[in-house]
Amino acid sequence: MSLDAPAGIRFPLLTQQWLDLTFIHWAVEPAAVAELLPTGTVPDVHDGSTYVGLVAFRMHKVGWFRLPGVPYLGSFPETNVRLYSVDAHGRRGVVFRSMDASRLIPVVMGRMGFRLPYLWSRMAVRAAGDTISYTSSRRWSSGRGAYSRITVRAGERIDEPTELEQFLTARWGMHNSFAGGVAYLPNHHPRWPLHRAELITCEENLLTEAGLPAPSTAPVSVLYSPGVPVRLGRPVRRPDPLPAAS
Repeated sequence: MSLDAPAGIRFPLLTQQWLDLTFIHWAVEPAAVAELLPTGTVPDVHDGSTYVGLVAFRMHKVGWFRLPGVPYLGSFPETNVRLYSVDAHGRRGVVFRSMDASRLIPVVMGRMGFRLPYLWSRMAVRAAGDTISYTSSRRWSSGRGAYSRITVRAGERIDEPTELEQFLTARWGMHNSFAGGVAYLPNHHPRWPLHRAELITCEENLLTEAGLPAPSTAPVSVLYSPGVPVRLGRPVRRPDPLPAAS
């Protein structure tokens, strides 16, 4: 796995910025989440474990193709619950179990256009010095009562990420059940600027609402990043053939 994206995306489907991200991760047994992944993928594993991620951030200026990003409808807080996947062609990605966002139109477009598990929530992101807090409370009746309250303090910049930090953050696509079957949607962005972070508060039930076991231990990793600009490619259903064995 590389810290740098494998290839550029010349003709992006979407452009956006991911800002003020906090990554919180717990280790889980692969068998505990295998049935939650799309057909054709299995849990991606590091040192015998796979991971559940709770990722809170600000989406900023989402834009279609190469058009300028939309400042209001395209900018909003988001909090994701995600798993880690790999397919038969070796493509490593993430699988989203829930995606809370505070703008209704992007939520509807994400659900209808990409079949992503977006959910409309009341949300806020607030920063004070090196401390940042994220709150969410789900609006829709099907998930009403789901919430998160997260506060972290960003620490020192990471010059060389550990193998685990690289595994959890250098993910260059997602697997999802799009129209026509499971596909891989690639992304491209600069190398993450990462900081280790202190978790001050983490009160949530998003993981259990997403069908995952409630954490019974402290997170194994808490990271912060000021963010990156991102390009998303089109869903790929049939990858290029694998190289022939020599």
